[in-house]
Amino acid sequence: MTSKPACLPPAFEHKIVLGDASEAAARLPRPLVFTNGCFDILHRGHATYLAQARALGASLVVGVNSDASVRRQNKAPDRPVNPLADRMAVLAALESVSLVVPFDEDTPLNLILDLRPDVLVKGGDWPVGRIVGAAEVTGWGGQVHSIPFAFQRSTTALIEKIRS
Repeated sequence: MTSKPACLPPAFEHKIVLGDASEAAARLPRPLVFTNGCFDILHRGHATYLAQARALGASLVVGVNSDASVRRQNKAPDRPVNPLADRMAVLAALESVSLVVPFDEDTPLNLILDLRPDVLVKGGDWPVGRIVGAAEVTGWGGQVHSIPFAFQRSTTALIEKIRS
């Protein structure tokens, strides 16, 4: 899918997992929190949301859509703006993030099933009932949260502003 960014400082490189994510996640302290997204242009809303997600557990794993997966999300034909390796590197640099894992499917369900998080989180635009993996996580005794937006920010709006 991709390689680790060559210029990533060693302090962050270990946070990017390209192989077996369940093996890497098994070494993290529990409760394990999982979220996912494109994270194309990281903004204040993303940073705040990820810190809030991490506060729900001891570790935070972020699943990141591959470039092909982002294109299938109907965001725009020229998205993502930043390639997967860059998006993962920026996420790995955040203190709140424990692991960054790419996925190529349209949803992170297989990754959720592999990781078996204790807490599943999405942003406030996702009602709990529509969060992929919610039934599975609650089925094994976990929690599912939809975190309200603290800051109304949007990568799409940022791109439109830059272009105008």
